[in-house]
Amino acid sequence: MTRVVLSSGFVSSVAFFVALVVSQLGRCGVNSESTQEKQALIDFLSRTPHETRVDWNESTSACNWVGVGCDANRSSVYYLRLPGVGLVGNIPANTIGRLTQLRVLSLRSNRLTGSVPPDFANLKFLRSLYLQNNQFSGGFPSSLTELTRLSRLDLSSNKFTGPIPFSVNKLTSLSRLYLQKNGFNGTLPGINLPSLTDFNVSDNRLNGSIPARLSKFPAPSFAGNIDLCGAPLPPCNPFFPSPSPSPSAQISPLRHRKSKKLSGGAIAGIAVGAALAAILLALALILCLSRKRREPRKAIPAAGAGAGESAGAAGASASKEEV
Repeated sequence: MTRVVLSSGFVSSVAFFVALVVSQLGRCGVNSESTQEKQALIDFLSRTPHETRVDWNESTSACNWVGVGCDANRSSVYYLRLPGVGLVGNIPANTIGRLTQLRVLSLRSNRLTGSVPPDFANLKFLRSLYLQNNQFSGGFPSSLTELTRLSRLDLSSNKFTGPIPFSVNKLTSLSRLYLQKNGFNGTLPGINLPSLTDFNVSDNRLNGSIPARLSKFPAPSFAGNIDLCGAPLPPCNPFFPSPSPSPSAQISPLRHRKSKKLSGGAIAGIAVGAALAAILLALALILCLSRKRREPRKAIPAAGAGAGESAGAAGASASKEEV
């Protein structure tokens, strides 16, 4: 049997060569991955005015930039944190939405305006989104309801308006939802998220009753909504009389009211009848008096003639009575 003897130097050389090839392949992989994301970051910063200088040296890896964090292999951007750096205006489309491996995005406490870009729906791995203390406007960003891995969502202290959509229930991993200090209106949807532990919709324009599943949160979570009611806030005033009485209960008040109307009519009839009776009585008295005035007065006879006539009359009357 032939024996092949390899020198230790040869083995070391082969091992070094293999390690070098692997490292170069790794670098090629990093460069091919990060180039696209690096360009997305450059496009975002170059198209978004910012007051504070953000030092991103394009000649270095994006993973080394301020506010940017990558995974352990430095192959993808996992974190973008730029709070309070004076970002102004709209978030340009087709910039951040290209960071498809992003886990955490924090752009809080800037002066960003407009609506959240629809391409945020591409951030399927996003777990935490902090956009509070800006000037975003428009309705609740529908693109965010597609981020089913989202655990923390903070849109507080902006200018969002319109209703809070029922599609928030698609965010089944959500544990913290902050929507306070906006202009959301309408009624609260029946949010049923088992993992939700922190919730705040205070200082909006919401109305109606608080859904039962949200009543477990404290009153400050709902404060500042003038027309919002129900536990844990004071109970709602019924819009319609409640509950409806039974049919028999409905009939009796009607009868009672009708009886009151009939008694009133009877009183009025009695009054009219009394007035007519008084008028008739007055007319009768007037007629009687007028008749008495029209009757002629009898002449008073002389004394003698009167006596004779009286005797004759007496005899005549006597004779008549006898007949």
